Amino acid sequence: MLNDVTAWLHNSDPTLRWQVERDLMAAPPEVWESTRARIATEGFGARLLALQEPDGRWAGGAFFPAGFTPEAGEAGQPWTATTWTLNSLREWGLDAAVLRERRTAELLAENCRWEYDDLPYWAGEVDCCINAWTVANGLWLGADVTGIVSWFVDHQLPDGGWNCEWVEGSTRSSFHSTLNSLKGLLAYDAATGGTEATRAARRSGEEYLLRRELFRRLSTGEPVGPWVGRFAYPFRWSYDVLNAAEYFRQASLVDGTAPDPRMADAIAIVRAARGPDGTWVQAGRHPGRVWFEVDVPAGEPSKWLTLFGTRVLAWWDQRDR
Repeated sequence: MLNDVTAWLHNSDPTLRWQVERDLMAAPPEVWESTRARIATEGFGARLLALQEPDGRWAGGAFFPAGFTPEAGEAGQPWTATTWTLNSLREWGLDAAVLRERRTAELLAENCRWEYDDLPYWAGEVDCCINAWTVANGLWLGADVTGIVSWFVDHQLPDGGWNCEWVEGSTRSSFHSTLNSLKGLLAYDAATGGTEATRAARRSGEEYLLRRELFRRLSTGEPVGPWVGRFAYPFRWSYDVLNAAEYFRQASLVDGTAPDPRMADAIAIVRAARGPDGTWVQAGRHPGRVWFEVDVPAGEPSKWLTLFGTRVLAWWDQRDR
């Protein structure tokens, strides 16, 4: 079964193909690095690069496209603005040198400001998820994001996680906000080695999720919502146990640690979602404006989710070695 699935996955856009070669096929670096280099010149990556504006932005905005107003009645969140586009290119594996040659970090510093209070782009704003993506994108492009990194340490909630609604007075962490915040801190620790403060904050945030086995209420042990087992790509900002397990897989590679046994029930949810043919099915795309679709509609086998699911299970199943 795996060989057939691997061949199916390999027949894909370079953004996905190089990861299949590296993580599932154990291809030598010269093979997957060659495929990865093609992101800049063909397929999804090249299409997004061609849409960059002369001032460094995409769609004329930082988090929302220029002219967007929620009152207009447009379905969902638009996914075309600068932050979302950078997220995609970074997560797909585009070589940062391509955007550094375009002076993207400098152009965004000069021309891009947050819709919230007109704040400078690389200084971040008040939303945990937005700040986490800005940390990861800034590190990737060579911008100074140390101020935002310190912001995460200062804004960690007493229960160990984060919540984007802290500005509204929330003192309880959110699964969604905590996972996205952890991704930003992991990017910082991986790129720089981190500091005692960032490593401690990340450990505390991870413990917040692990104490809840990645999907349970601490008070009752019941799932926090049906969305924990609803797998959709792109992940965007939303939480599910596959998204969380992929974070912990990446963290284990950075930290040199084994999977935590408290993840066992979450991994069982991931495993149960795999079909008899070895694939995972798209639950449904997040509604909203996109440049173009990068995965299948709801109900069809998803190459992206199958890559993540297969990779997570392989990591988990090797934990005793």
